[in-house]
Amino acid sequence: MIKVVRGNPTPEELAATLAVVRARAAAAATEPPGAPRPRDTWSDPSRIAGPRPGPTAWTRTYWPS
Repeated sequence: MIKVVRGNPTPEELAATLAVVRARAAAAATEPPGAPRPRDTWSDPSRIAGPRPGPTAWTRTYWPS
């Protein structure tokens, strides 16, 4: 169930949102259970390290868990 908490969306906005949610659900349903998912490049720490790290490079690559 989807509930609008704030705002007043138009019927077109609701339809677009539901289309995206249904498409994502359909894509997730086609994946076999337990299949490894590709790593998202946005969360990859190496993307911020740069090619030539300097003396303070450790401050950019530390990711607390």
